[in-house]
Amino acid sequence: MKKIGFIVVALLSLLSQDIKSQEFYPVSKLNRITDSCFVDLRAKPQPLIGISASRTNSGGSSVSGTYIQAILKAGGMPIIIPTMTDGAVLRNIVKTLDGLVMTGGEDIHPFYYEEDTIPNINSIDSIRDIYDLTLLKLATDRNIPVLGVCRGEQAINVAFGGTLYQDIPTQYENKNSINHYQTEPQTEGTHPATIVGGTKLDEILNRQEIFVNSFHHQGVKNLAPHFRISARAGDGFTEAIEAYPNRSVLGVQFHPEGFVYGGDTAMLKIFTHIVKEAALFHQAKELHKRILSVDTHCDTPLEFWRSGFNIGNREDNQVNLPKMEEGMLDAAFFIGYIGQGPRDNASLQKAINKIDSLIRGIYAQVEANKDLCEIACTADDLVRIKNKGKKAIFLGIENGYGIGKDIANIARFQKSGVNYITLCHTKNNDICDSSSDTTAEWNGLSDFGRKVVKEMNRVGVLVDVSHVSEKTFFDVIALSGKPVIASHSSIRALCDHDRNLTDQQLQAIAKNGGVVQLCIVDEFVNPDAHKADLTDVIRHIEHAIRVAGIDHVGIASDFDGGGGVIGCNGSNDLINITVKLLEKNYSEEDIAKIWGGNFLRVLNEAQRK
Repeated sequence: MKKIGFIVVALLSLLSQDIKSQEFYPVSKLNRITDSCFVDLRAKPQPLIGISASRTNSGGSSVSGTYIQAILKAGGMPIIIPTMTDGAVLRNIVKTLDGLVMTGGEDIHPFYYEEDTIPNINSIDSIRDIYDLTLLKLATDRNIPVLGVCRGEQAINVAFGGTLYQDIPTQYENKNSINHYQTEPQTEGTHPATIVGGTKLDEILNRQEIFVNSFHHQGVKNLAPHFRISARAGDGFTEAIEAYPNRSVLGVQFHPEGFVYGGDTAMLKIFTHIVKEAALFHQAKELHKRILSVDTHCDTPLEFWRSGFNIGNREDNQVNLPKMEEGMLDAAFFIGYIGQGPRDNASLQKAINKIDSLIRGIYAQVEANKDLCEIACTADDLVRIKNKGKKAIFLGIENGYGIGKDIANIARFQKSGVNYITLCHTKNNDICDSSSDTTAEWNGLSDFGRKVVKEMNRVGVLVDVSHVSEKTFFDVIALSGKPVIASHSSIRALCDHDRNLTDQQLQAIAKNGGVVQLCIVDEFVNPDAHKADLTDVIRHIEHAIRVAGIDHVGIASDFDGGGGVIGCNGSNDLINITVKLLEKNYSEEDIAKIWGGNFLRVLNEAQRK
């Protein structure tokens, strides 16, 4: 970066001298300079940082050079995003970005935070409002790191559900109020701000107080959910906000780029931070292009009953093809789930029919979007489908109740593409005892259950021990001739829930050669479910690795069936797991194992005749 920056300055200096002396380089010489200075195949790519723009009177796009220079000094590659309202074009631009800086400018229309406009106060550009809020949604849907400056901070707060003061002098009641709209240059600070300890901004700047500049008459009023204040002015006014936990979204009311232009190295740290976060995000994106990523448990077929539901649309459920694309997830297991019901012959037949119906629904959804996805049954299918630029949909059944008492249904479902069957759900069934039922009926596997396990081994269907009782679990481990899976379970040592696995069970699965797919359900990862976040999920993954080994751990969301925590609440958020693992210095090989390599190895073993 320093070498390139030096060459740019030197070249511009030469050109400047030539202009003054009226001596110009011919194009041929400029081309030779370009080839010798800028064509370096070994140069590490800089993270691409998009910059939001203001709209000019002629409908063009304008960005202050101070933003561009600050990003360059921080080691990023700036690119100006044209001001427009064409969401499809913006989405394609955002898809290429590693980071986003939202710049200052006009007021945001109070309509967006459900307030009436105060007359003669606001200076509004409606097109820019749509542009900025669209950019923010598209970027944060992909979990791209974001820095908001002045209006950018305010736009972040509004986009995530907060409100603004339309005019600080008339609406903010504080006798010690300071002037938030200075006449001094941007390079000068006019009042102090106190940084809140323990925040990301505190970590970035490593100081308790900073002097800030002020060029705004609006600011944060009610803070958006899952955000916190990270700096306050002397009159208590909010100077900085940040998303927490586990989201890289930071907003500052002041203009750090102005200080950077004046040579301030402390404020440069804010831009260095966004560039560093963007570089990590870029690394995660590039890694996902090379590995195979599989989410082994999604209850998305439960959404199919909704009129007009289509996995090809970005629906409000947690798993669909656009969200898989945003999170760079290659494959998802769509589960035919059925709750436990009566076990008489008529009820069992209804259960079988329900599973058949769900499988038909999965095929219908895939057929309706065959240009975007395909059914996968094997690891080789997944490789082929990914190479075609599509998403892979695997099939599983949750609750062996759905096979009835006819052992032949296992082979029939296998021929339909089913790769695993969860032996039970929250109640005992004809196969085994459940971990959630109040009493043991079979003391583990029933006689019929033993036949089921052997038949699943024979036809190449994975035996899934999520939901089963501990006695059932160890019966399966002792009986199965093939590796088993826990398709969506978490760690009992970290969260004492009957659905979670003990360390002894983790070790048994490892010895069996199987894999534990760690679940993203709030009550399974944190005893206080309301506080469950991505950090908890990572703790469970790391504990499983320590106990079972890196070759026996994977990921399952349980999205659309109760899954989701703060920081990971849909397929689009799954790339955040990769970012966190990279932060913890896991190798690409290890991350590839966690994301799909381990599960696909076990699937191959189960299908081997």
